[in-house]
Amino acid sequence: MDYPTKSTPLNAPIINILERRWSPKAFSDTELPLQYLESLFEAARWAPSCFNEQPWRYVYAQKSDPKRPAMESLLDESNGWAKQAGLLIVSFTSPTFAKNGKENRHAMHDLGCASGYLVLEATARGLISHQMAGFSVDKANETLNVLKEFIPGSMIAIGYPGDPQALPEKLRVREAAPRTRNKSETFSFKGLWM
Repeated sequence: MDYPTKSTPLNAPIINILERRWSPKAFSDTELPLQYLESLFEAARWAPSCFNEQPWRYVYAQKSDPKRPAMESLLDESNGWAKQAGLLIVSFTSPTFAKNGKENRHAMHDLGCASGYLVLEATARGLISHQMAGFSVDKANETLNVLKEFIPGSMIAIGYPGDPQALPEKLRVREAAPRTRNKSETFSFKGLWM
């Protein structure tokens, strides 16, 4: 199935990959080839971070992975559609610097940047992705055997496009709805905020 497209009403030109990327919910259950996995995490590797700390960590499972049911168990009921995706990832970050143990107040920012690179790499490869806050953050470390020092960020579904008709009606409607975003002047201010 081709990459699902949506009209993107732009107010200024942006690079094509940013214009194409959105967050579908209709996934095929086809697993990703190993070289795609390697490229996704390589893209995340090259994201900028405070003091080049690279505080992000990712735990992932493809459909056939024996640990996949545990990862799926973390999903909120409203995100059950994500179980269809070929790949699920849970992102984590360290809130302290490895070099000195001091607080890294930029850790979540750095994780978000790395995950942004990862999903853009997915888009470049014709894969779809959807980042989710709707998962059991309080159970993620224990379920996935992650050190308690790391903080969960988001869960990410990645895979090949699926058939939107397979989604429940409410989600089909959302899948077909036009893309909307706040105008840049609502969040960017020259010199002073307002």
